[in-house]
Amino acid sequence: MAEINPIKKYTPPLGIIGEIFGRIWAVWALLLFVSTLIIFLIPFLLFSYFRSDPAKTKIFIKLARVWMDLFLTLSGCPVSVKGKSNFKKGETYIVVCNHNSFMDIPVSSTRIPGGNKTIAKIELSRIPVFGLLYKTGSVLVDRKSETSRRDSFTKMKDVLNMGLHMCIYPEGTRNKTGQPIKSFHDGAFRLAIASGKKIMPAVIFNSRKAMPFQRTFFLLPYQLRVHFLEPISPQPSDDVESLKQKVFAVMSEYYSSNTK
Repeated sequence: MAEINPIKKYTPPLGIIGEIFGRIWAVWALLLFVSTLIIFLIPFLLFSYFRSDPAKTKIFIKLARVWMDLFLTLSGCPVSVKGKSNFKKGETYIVVCNHNSFMDIPVSSTRIPGGNKTIAKIELSRIPVFGLLYKTGSVLVDRKSETSRRDSFTKMKDVLNMGLHMCIYPEGTRNKTGQPIKSFHDGAFRLAIASGKKIMPAVIFNSRKAMPFQRTFFLLPYQLRVHFLEPISPQPSDDVESLKQKVFAVMSEYYSSNTK
């Protein structure tokens, strides 16, 4: 798939002051994350211990939304949302998001109206304490295992069938190119065709600026934005490739046109 509308890679502030500030701010954000995680864990265990899905995931998302509102605001990265009205009551969607930084998953999953799960790599589920929450909000996949990848497809269909949205990052990994959005993998679009569910494109802005991939342990305060676009229904004439290209074009053009 051809990628369109190249953009310049973002470079964080140059000079010793910028480098020091970005790392000090990252330390502040890490301390905030750990302390708020501990606070969040208490009501999560209290309210979800005796629940099963989909109720457990819905409780998790409601609590996580409060958690991320607090954490992101105090870390200087509050989130504004546009297009929530595109979600229609009683419908579940396959939400596809661009992926520029580690912030994208907590930002997008907590801004999707209603309960949802995210496709996520299994490695992070092994982190003590955090792994418990991570597993609740995710469909886990071991990318090294063909069996795990196959099973994850079935699990994602189950998520949709139980009335939850499924959030997928079709770029697969963080976008480290100079393109607005890098080429997509097939999974989200195979799922849409197999399930008949609409795709909800979601575009995240400024997470690349807040957490540039060129720097390790580095964070800058930035206003983050999440825009949900009009849903796209799989058509009888669509195959995986044509649907993928259609969504890619919509998201790439929107990202380029609305990047500040």
